[in-house]
Amino acid sequence: MTVQKVTVELPEPIFQQLNRIAIATQQPIEMLIEQSIASNLPPTVDNAPLEMQAELLRMQTQSIEVLQSIAQGQVSLEHQQRHTVLLEKNQSEALTPSEQQELIDLRTLADKLMLQKAYAWSVLRWRGTRIPSLREL
Repeated sequence: MTVQKVTVELPEPIFQQLNRIAIATQQPIEMLIEQSIASNLPPTVDNAPLEMQAELLRMQTQSIEVLQSIAQGQVSLEHQQRHTVLLEKNQSEALTPSEQQELIDLRTLADKLMLQKAYAWSVLRWRGTRIPSLREL
């Protein structure tokens, strides 16, 4: 792996905190800084479906309000109910080809929404927004 050198000026309190942690854990301060940066970046989109990568990257420039709206989005009640009906029918009898495709489309829609929501929450966290607990959601 190629290493790039960057000079960063840190406020004294942050440097002192990093220095105390480095001493306590017997790690080089450079390693702690690298870990801090890496753990706070939004996840890479490289593993996302190719057709969604550009959309996910755009989220990094969207407003907090837009990201919160995406993060709190839900599949419509109509889609949820239809998905449930098709899943239940699939357990007891064969679906028609059009129903099979509809079930695939509904699952894909839900999967896409979940990925958008997860990425929106990660960008919000990266920007310093407090992420609510599961109970709060």
